[in-house]
Amino acid sequence: LIKSINKIKEELNNNEIGYILDLRSNPGGLLKQAVKVSDIFLERGEIVSTRGREKIDMQRYRAKEGDLTEAKPIVVIINGGSASASEIVAGALQDHKRAIIIGTKSFGKGSVQTIIPFKKTNNSIAGIRLTTARYYTPSGESIQGKGIEPDIVVEQGSFESNEYKRFSESDLKGSLDNENNKIEENIKEEISPEKDRLEKDFQLARAVDLIKGLNIYQKSLSQ
Repeated sequence: LIKSINKIKEELNNNEIGYILDLRSNPGGLLKQAVKVSDIFLERGEIVSTRGREKIDMQRYRAKEGDLTEAKPIVVIINGGSASASEIVAGALQDHKRAIIIGTKSFGKGSVQTIIPFKKTNNSIAGIRLTTARYYTPSGESIQGKGIEPDIVVEQGSFESNEYKRFSESDLKGSLDNENNKIEENIKEEISPEKDRLEKDFQLARAVDLIKGLNIYQKSLSQ
C-alpha cells in the first residue's frame, strides 16, 4: 500500500486530489496489518481495541504520527463481503472522520481468533482456533453481528436507464449547429479501460464523484 501511494504521488507529481480505498469483498486478514494500514492515513488516536473476558486481556492499538497521504480526501468503499480486518480499517477511518465510507453495510465479524497449539500423541503438531476476544472501533462500538454502516449508502448496479433518452437543443429540428461540430464529428472517442470500468461499477463511479466534489469544496475554502 505504501509503495502504491508513493507511485501515485510520483506519477501525478503530488497533484493527486484524493484516494479511494476499495475494501469491497475483502474478507480481512491479520489484526496487526489492519492497524498498519489504518496508521498510514492517521496522525494520532486509537485505531482499534481488543477486549477479552477479563479486563486484563484488553489491548489498545494507537496510530503513530505521520499521514502518508498528507490529509488528502479519502473515500472507502465497503459491502457485505467486507469483513474482519477490513472492517477495522473502515471503522477507524470513519470514527476519526478521516474518510467518508460509502457502499453497503459490511459483514459484521468483530471477533479475534487465537491459534492454540498442542502436541498429538504421535509427536505431530496440531492446534485449535479459539475465539478469545472482540474488537472495538475507536468510538467503543463492537461491530460483531452488526457491521459498519456506511456514511452514504450506495447500492451496486447502474440506476441510469437508457429507456429515457435525454434531449438537448441540438436534437431539435432546425437548430443551429455548433461551429465546432464538424471538427468533433471527425474525432472518434476511444473509451479508456478506466472510463469503461466507471460505467460498469456504480459504487466506484460515485466514489470518484465524491472525491472530485471534496476537492472542489476544499479549493473554495482556500480562496
